[in-house]
Amino acid sequence: MAEETPQDNAPTAPKAIFRVPGTALLAVLFLAVCVTPVAFALPGLQALYLIPLGIGAWVIRTRTTADADGITVRTLLGRRVLPWESLKGFTLTEKSKVIAVLGDDTKVALPAVRTRHLPVLSLVSGGRLDDPSGQLADEE
Repeated sequence: MAEETPQDNAPTAPKAIFRVPGTALLAVLFLAVCVTPVAFALPGLQALYLIPLGIGAWVIRTRTTADADGITVRTLLGRRVLPWESLKGFTLTEKSKVIAVLGDDTKVALPAVRTRHLPVLSLVSGGRLDDPSGQLADEE
């Protein structure tokens, strides 16, 4: 039998990943099929395939990851790490999107994060953020 080391039993820190559902790639595939008759109508229109490819890359790459260190926002062309200490709070939009507000009042959109995810962010933050919904208080 293999002997267990203390690292094997160590609890892992909670981590939450918010991303566009993978089923959105079905819509990208459908768009590529719909572009096919037009793309081969005239020479040079094959460049239309760049549209579904770009949307597919956006679906695969865009995400928000929250862990014990902070929030990592990954977009199509970049990545930004927001430590919990740098966050001042969140702003909510009319469409239930969440925007992080930093200490210098800079706003950073959190892709795929909605107001219903705020209790999860509160849990992952380890108490650095209050749960505005009160759902976590009911469980304790």
